[in-house]
Formats: sequence, structure tokens, C-alpha cells
Amino acid sequence: MKRTISSILLSVAAMMASATFTSAQNDPVVDKIIEIGTTDNRTMEYLDVLSNRIGGRLIGSNAYDNAVEWCADMFEKWGLEVWVQEAGEVPVGFNRGPWFGRMLGGDGMSLHFATPSYTVGTKGVQRGHVLKEPLTQAEFDRIKGQLNGAWVLIGGQNNGYPIDWTETGDSIRNAVIAQNVEIEKKNREAMAHNRSLREMSEKERKKKGLVEKEILPYKYEPALFYRQMVEAGILGIIQSTEIPIRALYDRKNLDKMTFDNLPAVPDIKLHEDQYATIEKMVERREYFQLEFDIRNHFRMGPVKYHNVIGVIRGTRYPDEYVLAGGHLDAYDVATGGVDCSSGVTPVMEAARLIAEAGGKPERSILFCLWAGEEFGLLGSKFFVENNTVDLEKISNYFNRDYTPFVPMGITVPDAMYDDFAKVCAPLEGVNPDFPFTVEKRQGEPRPRPKTAGGSDHAYFAMNGVPTISFNIRDPKGYNFDYNEIWHTERDTYNKSIPEYQEHTATVTAVILYGLANLDHLLSREGLYAE
Repeated sequence: MKRTISSILLSVAAMMASATFTSAQNDPVVDKIIEIGTTDNRTMEYLDVLSNRIGGRLIGSNAYDNAVEWCADMFEKWGLEVWVQEAGEVPVGFNRGPWFGRMLGGDGMSLHFATPSYTVGTKGVQRGHVLKEPLTQAEFDRIKGQLNGAWVLIGGQNNGYPIDWTETGDSIRNAVIAQNVEIEKKNREAMAHNRSLREMSEKERKKKGLVEKEILPYKYEPALFYRQMVEAGILGIIQSTEIPIRALYDRKNLDKMTFDNLPAVPDIKLHEDQYATIEKMVERREYFQLEFDIRNHFRMGPVKYHNVIGVIRGTRYPDEYVLAGGHLDAYDVATGGVDCSSGVTPVMEAARLIAEAGGKPERSILFCLWAGEEFGLLGSKFFVENNTVDLEKISNYFNRDYTPFVPMGITVPDAMYDDFAKVCAPLEGVNPDFPFTVEKRQGEPRPRPKTAGGSDHAYFAMNGVPTISFNIRDPKGYNFDYNEIWHTERDTYNKSIPEYQEHTATVTAVILYGLANLDHLLSREGLYAE
């Protein structure tokens, strides 16, 4: 009996010792981060505000300015130091309003379409008949009188960008028109030659060694007579597009836009099936009209755009940093629910979790919401190239973009492994559905990139900054397809995955705080091959 009691006492003592040891090893701030992150996570609240209340937010838009102000206010509310960093400007701004279209006559269908950003809307409700674009000068001359007040169907595979309406575009089109004049001349000669051959017997043709001449195809450029059609009074151009509709911005001309040289007519990208139906009706010479109300508006410029950076200042190494970020801007054909609210909102919530948990990191943590990623990584490029902080003093930059999947691990160079294993240890039991593992990178170091691409990590990586990212997965099989929403009308709030988003915020907060409290910066040994 005494042996049994002694064994029990020893077991209890061991348990108490173990508990004491565990408590000593765990940072209470990390425990609090996990507690708040699993019981009072607000990531989806922020995503609702950004995607549903503010909506699509291109730089240069009122929506983007509203997002900057709201995010800065939230960081301030949580007690963070806030940097609102002017990162550049666009010559004119752009705001997208509602858009609507329908057929008058025929089956009276509502039209499924969008317009690229930085293209004009209608002047109120506009209705008119429909023509197919002319492909030769002769065709243009034949229908010129019908172009006034018409919507014109144009060909070409649409990729989301508008037709180039500038002098550069005119030059390209005029060159093609000139080529087609020569082709038309050769074809007339060929047709005359071929007609003469058909008047001969086969024996005579063979005796003279005569064969028919090939009829050459015309060169094609979408909206070949764009300028001429605009001058003739068309209402707008309509182009077929795949579903879901992708509507990008006027990248060729944005930098040169002013209120004196804006595009003249709407550039409509129409559901491919509806386009085919309308095209056949035109070919059959059926009478109907299309009606559009497109409320795109330009904004007097220049319009400045800003990065928003929340800072929890380090207590011991204030000039050393750990960074996490995503891009605040989003295409306005939808609401940016995934690209990139799914990146911005976990970063914001990570900031709140650390602040609410009373975190006082030894190293500064920066929560970076970038401007103009969609226009060429503009905000992150400005941050890096203007030495906002000492790049040599950045331990790691975590970038989140592309998908709303959940982080389930990280792969790091050998020299970083022990640090990450220590920092990530508290995540082991947070959610059994999303076990987190730390793995060593196999093989030779990757070359340091020489050119920018992909997302906002690019300029950091080009300058040798670690940009280790999470290994993200879809363990519960939500079957998310990024290609389906990428810059399309389907990039909405409901495409994000709440449990993944919320867990991402918790993981991000724990790791940022842990790295910020190491007694050294992460080693860069084996990171890049130089």
C-alpha cells in the first residue's frame, strides 16, 4: 500500500513539474493569441467590409481611398503606430458604377457583360441598332451611313483588356488597312485571272501551263476602323468574351491619360453565347436594338495612392523587422473577395491578435497593405526602392495572395530550421484539422530573382530579403479554383473560406510574434544562390 501511495505522489509530482516546465516554456502572449484567434476571430468581419461594403478598389478610385482610411483607422484603434505612405499617383482616377444592358426586340434578354476599368460609360441610357464591323475600306464605305447611333460587333479573342483607342492603336490599324488595300488589289487580279481560266478548256490551260491564283486572306485587327467608326457616330463596340468575364484595366494608356484624351466610346465585353446569338441575328438582318446604361466615371487627377502599414514597435530591436502583407487594391469588376481581401484580412487580424494579447515584441512587426499590386507591384516596389526600412534588418517577409487556402506548414533552408521549429511549436495543437509542420528545403538554393513578377514579395526577394511563405492546402476539399475568380466577376466574398481565413490569421500572428522575439535575425545562409 505504501508503495502504491508513493507511486501516486511521485506521479503527481512529475505532472506538476511537467506543468511548471511547460508554463515556463510557453509565452503567455502566444497562448492569448491562440485563445483569441480560436474564440473571437474577426477576419471575416474585415473581409465583409472590404469586399461587400467598400467593394472593388483600384488605385485612383474613391473605393481605394476609403479602404486606406478604414484600414488605417483599424490599426490605430488597436493601438498600432500607422504609416500611410504615399507610393505614387495615377494621372486620372476611375470609379465604376452600376451597369445594365438588354435587348429590345428578339427575345428581350438581359445582357451579361462588363467593361474594362479605365474605359468610358454611356451618357445615360443609350439604345441603338447593331452592325458587324467592316473589314475592308469598301465595307466601311458601304455601311458608313448606318454607323451613326449603332453598336458595333468586333471580333478577336478578348483577354480582359480594352481595345487600344490611342494614336498608337490607330497607327497599327491603319497599317493593316493599307495591307488589306494591297491584298484586295491582288485578289481582284487573281479573281479576274481565275475567271479567264474558267473560260478555257482544261486542255488549253494545261498546254499554256496556267493555274488558278490563290485568294489571299485579309489581315485582321479588332476594331480595324475604330477611329473612322467613332467619327461616324457609333455608340460603342461589343466584343465576345468567355465566362466568367474578366475585365482588366487600360494598361497601355493609363500613364498617358488626361481629361483631354479619354476614350470616346464604351468597350463592352459580352457573354460569348449572347454575342453569338446577336451576331446571327445581325447576319439574318433581323431588326432589334440593344440598350446599355454603364456608369463609369473618370476622376480629375492626379490621384495619389498609398500603402497602409501598421507597426508594433520592437522593445529591444526597434530597427529590426518581421513583415507580413497583402495588396489592398482589387479589380472593380467584382469586389476583390479573394484577390486580395483573403490576403489583407488575415494580416489585419494578426495585428489585432498580437495587440489584444498584450504583445510587446523585441523586434518590430510591420503589417503591410500594399497599393497597386495589380498595376505592377507599385506599392511594394516603392517601399523597397525607397529604403523605407533597412532591408538587411528584415528577418522575413510573409506575403499572402492568390488563394484563401489554409497554411499547414512551411519549408525553410537548413539554417532557419531550428528557429522555425521553435517558433511554430505552439501551433501543433491549435486545430487538429490543420496540423502545421516545419520541413527542411531539399536541394540547392534557388537563384535570387533578377526581375519582378508574381506578387508583392518580388522586390523583396530581388534584394535578398527572405520571403519564405506558408505551404497552403485545401484539406477539407472546398474545390476552390483560382483561375475561375482571377480578375473576374466571380471574385466575391463568398469565394473565401472562413475557417481557413481565421486559422491563417492565428498562424500568422503566432509566427510573426515568435520570430520577432528571437534573440537574432533569421539566418540567410542557403537562402538564395547568388
